[in-house]
Amino acid sequence: MASAVLPPGTAPVKTEFLLHNINLPATDDDAAEGSTSHAGRGPSRPDADTDSAPGGRKRLTKEQKKAQRGANKGRRFGKVRDELELCWRIANGTICEHGTECRFTHDVDAYLAAKPRDIHFPPTSTLRETQPFVVVNEPSQNGTEGGESSLDFGTTCTCFDEAGECRMGFKCRFLGAHARRGDDGAVTLVVDEEKKSRVALTTTELNHVNSETLKIVRARKYPTPIADAYLQELDAVVNGGGDVEEPQAQESQKAGNAGNDPVGDLITHRTGETHSQAETPDVLMRFSEKKRLHWTGKTYLAPLTTVGNLPFRRLCVSLGADITCGEMGLATSFLAASREEWSLVRRHPCESIFGIQLAGNKPSTMVPTAEILGKEFAGSIDFVDINCGCPIDLVFRSGSGSALLDTPGKLGKIIVGMNKALGEIPVTVKLRTGVKDGRNTAHKLMPRLSTEWGAGCITLHGRTRQQRYTKLADWDYIRQCVEAVRARESEEGLASVPIFGGGDCFSSQDYWEKTEGTGVDGIMIGRGALIKPWIFTEIKERREWDISSRERLELIRKLAEYGLSHFGTDTAGVNTARRYLCEALSFQYRYIPIGLLERLPARINERAPAFRGRDELETLLASPNSQDWVRVSEMFLGPAPEAWSFTPKHKSNSYSDESQG
Repeated sequence: MASAVLPPGTAPVKTEFLLHNINLPATDDDAAEGSTSHAGRGPSRPDADTDSAPGGRKRLTKEQKKAQRGANKGRRFGKVRDELELCWRIANGTICEHGTECRFTHDVDAYLAAKPRDIHFPPTSTLRETQPFVVVNEPSQNGTEGGESSLDFGTTCTCFDEAGECRMGFKCRFLGAHARRGDDGAVTLVVDEEKKSRVALTTTELNHVNSETLKIVRARKYPTPIADAYLQELDAVVNGGGDVEEPQAQESQKAGNAGNDPVGDLITHRTGETHSQAETPDVLMRFSEKKRLHWTGKTYLAPLTTVGNLPFRRLCVSLGADITCGEMGLATSFLAASREEWSLVRRHPCESIFGIQLAGNKPSTMVPTAEILGKEFAGSIDFVDINCGCPIDLVFRSGSGSALLDTPGKLGKIIVGMNKALGEIPVTVKLRTGVKDGRNTAHKLMPRLSTEWGAGCITLHGRTRQQRYTKLADWDYIRQCVEAVRARESEEGLASVPIFGGGDCFSSQDYWEKTEGTGVDGIMIGRGALIKPWIFTEIKERREWDISSRERLELIRKLAEYGLSHFGTDTAGVNTARRYLCEALSFQYRYIPIGLLERLPARINERAPAFRGRDELETLLASPNSQDWVRVSEMFLGPAPEAWSFTPKHKSNSYSDESQG
């Protein structure tokens, strides 16, 4: 058996597929949860082995192991632009008000002459398991013009196919799909008006915020009367020497319907909402009137840093994900009107249940942010999640993320305030078992989240903050926490809120065994979805999918297509899509095909030995070399520019010294 000769913790790949044993560094999985571009690398693993490695491999010092892990902090992804830049207004066939003073060219013919040749986006029928992995027709067959023209009339533009027009106009790198050359030699844009009107509602992304709103938020002039009233009352209680935690939470939750709610009275006064429920539908929500979340049996894609963007979420939805949540955003950055932060709330219409995740360390930032989000995106967000699980040092040291686990009074104030500010939109909480290893606290905190403070759903990741991903998730403890919450709900006669578990779920068997064995309503999938997005199909169909290399390449093609639709089909958009495609491949290469394993199900924490696939494509998709990820991206996005390079987010995700594309 192959598994008998491999070091402990190594996946049991069948002997006939093994190559030679390479000393690969352990994978750092902190990339899978909770970090954003604001947070730096975390510490080295607390239980890192400093002795000789299994199998007689070279011993590494603690400093060497630390150097192999963590983030590549120097990563920079500058925009790649056209050599000659065309004015955006001219590119879309309109008139530029700047005229001759515009700093961009208005000469379409000169731009097209300097523009790189159109990229040919291949249909799925051209994908193969052997080289060439994408069969491209000869230029004479696919409609490429001869001479110096950059146009390829045989290519496909995903934006045009999806929406009936391409917002990039002449700047599109797939221009031949929606342009025509007239008898006079002039190139004109094409619009499919019928398709444009028919699919507008199903393709247009939601949750955009305009520049004027950002300007008001940045100037701190955005009206937040509910947050202001709530924070004023909190300040009055604190300055008066009272205990703000228990009376405040319990007044809001248990005595709300009786009208005994001093904060609610103050909010009513500040907002002017003095009418009865019968007179107006705009009366403030009590917690009992919140939208209830009926999530039992639904699949949940975790909020994921970097990779968990809109194109990746679309892919997971197409594979069976029911609930999606945007990347973690910082409340302070939302209030500073950071465009990067506000872009995290974008939603695609295919996301049937979508939420926003917030991180922050005090009511004074979290509650106003929640009120602004609730007003701006009313009807287009289904919940707001509070991050109480992020283990990253920079987030933790600020008092946010998993640091809130040790300050339940503050957390309670945040939940209560956000509940008031969001109206009928539920507030959910994601947390870890505790901060320090061996000191679990979630069983004390979780029963309070819903019964006292009104959380609409609770998600528990089965590890402490200190453990990161170094030990298996504690599902026995998750079961104990579920039992504690249900006992408290039963004791107080309250309806049950959904509880999701999380940690190490990597197969359909994992999912259903853990769901049925712990009493959770479902499992939030994070790393499992990063490595194999089709895990949601496996769960829905209760099977382990021995997916072929060609099927995997089809999914990569689909992710590239979604990336172009989201980021744009101009030069900058194509290479942004390329960057995030490579980010996704930096996780997906870790998948070991089921047909290569001695036993099932596969385990997420087992490292892959060096192996070859069942065909050339399967071998390529298992490559840990980031240059191969760029090579895969070029199948769909054309050659990477000379000035473009890809460096993996985490050092352990590429075993090549060079990452040049």
